[in-house]
Amino acid sequence: MPRYKDESLDRVKDAIDMVDLVGSRVELRKSGGTSYSGLCPFHEERSPSFSVDAAKKLYHCFGCGKGGDGIRFVQDLDGLDFIGAIEWLADRYKVPLEVADEDPRAAERREQKERLYELLERAATFYVRMLWESEEASGAREYLAERGLDEGLLREFRVGYAPSAWDTLLLRSRKAGFGDREIHAAGLSQRNEKSGRTYDRFRRRIVFPLADRRGRVLGFGARALGADQQPKYLNTSENEVFHKGSQLFGQDIARAAAAKAGETIVCEGYTDVIALHQAGLRNAVGIMGTAMTEQQVEALSGLAPTVLLALDADSAGQEAMLRAARVAAGRRLELRVVPMPLGSDPAEIVQRDGAEAVVGLMGRSVPLVRFQVERALDTADLSGAEGKDRVIDALRPVFKDLAPSVQRQELLALVAARLDLEDALVAELLAAPARGPAPAAAKATNGASAPPRAVSRGERIERTFLALCIALPNQGHEALARVTAEHFSTELLRRAAEHLAVHLAAPTEGVPEGDEDLERLMTELAVRAGRGRPTKEMLAVEELQLEHARLDRAVAHASTGGDGQVADLAAQRAAVKARLDAAIDAALEASSGE
Repeated sequence: MPRYKDESLDRVKDAIDMVDLVGSRVELRKSGGTSYSGLCPFHEERSPSFSVDAAKKLYHCFGCGKGGDGIRFVQDLDGLDFIGAIEWLADRYKVPLEVADEDPRAAERREQKERLYELLERAATFYVRMLWESEEASGAREYLAERGLDEGLLREFRVGYAPSAWDTLLLRSRKAGFGDREIHAAGLSQRNEKSGRTYDRFRRRIVFPLADRRGRVLGFGARALGADQQPKYLNTSENEVFHKGSQLFGQDIARAAAAKAGETIVCEGYTDVIALHQAGLRNAVGIMGTAMTEQQVEALSGLAPTVLLALDADSAGQEAMLRAARVAAGRRLELRVVPMPLGSDPAEIVQRDGAEAVVGLMGRSVPLVRFQVERALDTADLSGAEGKDRVIDALRPVFKDLAPSVQRQELLALVAARLDLEDALVAELLAAPARGPAPAAAKATNGASAPPRAVSRGERIERTFLALCIALPNQGHEALARVTAEHFSTELLRRAAEHLAVHLAAPTEGVPEGDEDLERLMTELAVRAGRGRPTKEMLAVEELQLEHARLDRAVAHASTGGDGQVADLAAQRAAVKARLDAAIDAALEASSGE
């Protein structure tokens, strides 16, 4: 993975237009000054709690707590890592990236890979044009139409057609300046060992581009149109940029919807994925009929914390689901199974029964562990003790990984009923120490934001004070110098005040590495500071509120301990209360005079 120069990263950050970037995903409305608001793309809501500060180039949701800069927005919404987000933004805003301290051989390899990416992109564009413009592709267009797939979505997925001639793409690629070695390295050609002739790998086939999360084409899957063509499905050969076992078809298109929904739908075929998107399920991806690999599970965990397995109900599909469970074991990924009708795939259901039918199926998904238990019971011979013992043996690892929960008790009761045994006996036979949290807990621990905790009135005052210090830096510096750690009710807010005393002009900078709580709070306060019309009178009110709350706590503590200072502290509190009342009147008068 390349390491880019700091100057390049700074240029990317400077080039980001937050209203343009966020506005491409969220309908924003100006809410005053440089602030914009809209519905949060990270959680469902009816009234806007999502705010963008165009000047500070920050966003924050006051509902779910997510926030950060433009890089973090792309990471959170599209499921990209830091480098992937930087590269995506650099592409969007046409910023050249310079690699820092790169070994010459590494630079050469990177440039060669960039050439392959360019060649594959050209091939994808050519195939798309062939599908929609060539007479030869009429059969391919008819097939796709018969599957009920809309042209708009097919174009979005960049579905194409490889012509039947032996060397159409080969000749075009040579003409564009690519050598035979590069064309072969990209998996677009192959060589006859006997004759030595080089020819196009894909011919007379519907072509589906396989891209990474950023949308870079890495290879292709191709479906034969003629009954005489074998194999029916042909993929790009393994090479430097393409590894079939790592691919998820449609991940570049589904990533934003998966991140927002918190779940990804997994099906088998290319047309299944496109049909689900057509039905409104924009978080669907495909594993292309293969047994799920560790690399695919890793890719899925980067999209969303929950996976709905909408695989065929035949034995192969069920085995694929069980393999998915084995591969995902130990990961914080919740797997659920969609009850697909036997003999039907998602594309057929959408075409035959409509979008509502397939959406309803997704809503009836069950935890994978329940599917495992039911399948073990359904496929076993339960007529004798030996068969029952075999089921217990098969289910022991399943229950070993299942922590104590209502779900576990329900499954124990299900096994006991099917085996015609007492619940206690089944529990004893299956009992084993739990190794980790129940799968249902994974959604809250795999990158999805936990609901923000309730904030007390006192803490709201403290946050408002700090936000006003940011909004009014001249008066804010003076106010921060007057308050102490005793004025804040939590350790986080005390750290925030200390941080702002040094970084008031740029609150989100200088946060200690790894202090995610402080980073989130600084983003929230910086966004909050850009809202409304702050005045020095408002800051004075909040500062006096902090002092009044501090004295309240001091009086309570002194009263409990029999401290003789109670009367003195109470007198100080009364004096502060009088000043606070006067400050509130002054703030109201100042606001009414605007």
